[in-house]
Amino acid sequence: MKFLGNVLATIIGLFVFFMLLFFGFMLFGAIAGSGSDTVKVESNSVIELNLDNITLDYTGKYTDPWITLFAEEAPIGFTEVLNAIEAAKNDTKIKGITLVNSSNSLGLAQSKALRDKLIDFKKSGKFVVSYANYFTQREYYINSVADTIYVNPVGEIDFKGLASEVMFFKDIQEKTGIKMEVIRHGKYKSAVEPFLSSEMSPENREQIFALLNSAWETIAKDISDSRKIPLDSVNQIAHNLSARTPEMALSKKLVDKIGYEDEFHLGIKKALQVEKDEDYNKISISDYAKNQTLSLSGSGSKNKIAIIYAQGEILGGEGDVNIIGEGAMRNALEEARKNDKIKAVVLRIDSPGGSALTSELIWREIELTKKTKPVVVSMGNLAASGGYYIACNANKIIAEPSTITGSIGVFGVLPNMTEFSKKIGINTSQVKTHDNAMGYSPFQPIDEKFKSVTTESVEKIYTTFVNRVASGRKMTFEQVDAIAQGRIWTGTEALKIGLVDQLGSLDTAIAEAAKLAKLKEYKTENFPEFDKTLMEFLNDQNGIPFARSKERMLKDELGEENYQTLQQLKRATSRTGIQMLLPFEIRIQ
Repeated sequence: MKFLGNVLATIIGLFVFFMLLFFGFMLFGAIAGSGSDTVKVESNSVIELNLDNITLDYTGKYTDPWITLFAEEAPIGFTEVLNAIEAAKNDTKIKGITLVNSSNSLGLAQSKALRDKLIDFKKSGKFVVSYANYFTQREYYINSVADTIYVNPVGEIDFKGLASEVMFFKDIQEKTGIKMEVIRHGKYKSAVEPFLSSEMSPENREQIFALLNSAWETIAKDISDSRKIPLDSVNQIAHNLSARTPEMALSKKLVDKIGYEDEFHLGIKKALQVEKDEDYNKISISDYAKNQTLSLSGSGSKNKIAIIYAQGEILGGEGDVNIIGEGAMRNALEEARKNDKIKAVVLRIDSPGGSALTSELIWREIELTKKTKPVVVSMGNLAASGGYYIACNANKIIAEPSTITGSIGVFGVLPNMTEFSKKIGINTSQVKTHDNAMGYSPFQPIDEKFKSVTTESVEKIYTTFVNRVASGRKMTFEQVDAIAQGRIWTGTEALKIGLVDQLGSLDTAIAEAAKLAKLKEYKTENFPEFDKTLMEFLNDQNGIPFARSKERMLKDELGEENYQTLQQLKRATSRTGIQMLLPFEIRIQ
C-alpha cells in the first residue's frame, strides 16, 4: 500500500509540476507579448468610430494578474474613446473620423459628451463623416455632428421625440396572491408605484414629462445647431415624422446625401486623395486608443489627479465594473488620501443608486478624503438617489445637461405571499420567544408593529439623506425637502435648483479639480482596482472580460432590451435593506 501511495503521490506531483509549468509559460508569453498587439498608425489615416461594445466609462483593473492573463480582450472604456479623439485632433497622421453603421448603447450624457468631443475635433480642420443603412434616434443624435451624412437609398431615419413606458403590477398581484409590501418616503418615489397602482400617478407623470422635455430640449438644440435647422423646424419634423424616408430626411436637411456604402467610401478616398481602386488607411478607435496614454497633459509631472469611477447599482461588497461596492470604493479613496502624489480626486458617478447603507459608507469615505484634498464630482448618465447621496458632499458637483440626478427619497419593498400560499395549499405556523422575534415572514400578513418599526427606519434614513444634502449643498433642510420627495431632475434643472454647481464633462471636472489643488501640470490615474482572485472572477457574472462570451451569447439570443431586463431582474434579487434607487430608466431609441 505504501508503494501505491508513493506512486500516486509522484503522479500527482508531476501533474502539479506540469500544470505550473504550463501556466508559467502562458504568463511569460503574455508578458513577453505585451505591447506587440499595438497597431501602427499609418500616414493619411482615418479613425473608424465603432462603438458597438463600448458602454462603460471605465473597464476596470484587477489586483490579480492571472485575471488579465486569462481574460478575453476587454473593450476600451468610453473615457478612453474621448481621450483618443482628443489626441487625434493634434495627430498629423489622422485626417478624419468616420462613423459607419455606428450602433451603440451609450446613455444620453455619454452621447452628449461624444458629440461635444467630435465638434471640438472638427475645429482642427479635420473631417467627420457618417453613413448608415438605418439611423435610430440615438445614433442620429451622435451622427448629426458630421460634416456629411449619408443614408442608404432604402434606409430609414427614426426621429420622433422621446417617450417612457412604465409597467404596473397591481392587478397581477391580486390575481396571483403575491403582493409587494411597500414602505416609502417621497411622493415622487415611483420606483414602488408599479406595485401600488394600475396606472401612473399625476406626480409621476409630471416628473417624467418634465424630464423628457428637458432632455429633448438638449437633443433638439444640439441637432438644430449642428444641422443649421431652426429649432421649431426640428420639433415639427419629430411631430410629423417628416424625416422617416431618405428623401424626406434630405429635403428637411437632416442628411446630406442618399447613397450606398461604396459611394460613401469613394468620397473618403477623394478627400484623402487616394485612387479609386486603392484602399485608404484606417484604424479602429479601439486600436488607436491603445496607442495613446490616458493622460493628455503633463505626462512628465509627479502630481496626479485620481479619477475614481463609481458606476452601476450600489449593492455593497467588493464591487466590480458594473456594481458599486464599499470595498473597492473605500480602498480607492484611502489610496487617494494616503498617496502624497495624488493632489485631488474626481469621482465619476454613473449610478441609479441602491443600498442606503452602502451609500452612507461611501459618503463617509468622501467626507474623510475632503479633509486632505479636494473632491470634485463628475456626473455621467445617472447620479440619482444613492448615486446623488455619494455626490452631495463633494467640494464641487459638475453634471452633463442631460444627466439624470436627484431622486432624493427612500423606500423598502417586501414580498408577501400569504394569499398565494393559501391558493396552493401552503400553511405556516410560528413559535417565538419574544413578541418581535419573528420579524417579517412572507407567508403571514405584515405585522403592524413590524411595519411601524420599518417605517421609522425609512423616515430616519430619509431625514439623514436630506441633512447630508443640506450640509453638502449649504441649504436648509426645508429647501432640500421641497426639491426632494424622490423627484428626479436633469442636470440642467438640477443647476437651477442648486443640486449641482456647473454643467460640463469629465474634462471640466478634472480641470476644476486641478484648479482647486492649484496644479498647472498633472497626470491622471484611474481607480478603483478590484481585489479579486481568478476563481472569484470566473464565478462572478459581472466580471467584464471573461464573461464577455456569455454576455454576447445572451445578447444575441435575447436581444439587447431583453438582456438588460434580465440583468435588472438579477440585480433586484440581490438587493437587501432599505433602498435609495432611481424609479425608472430612460433610453433613446
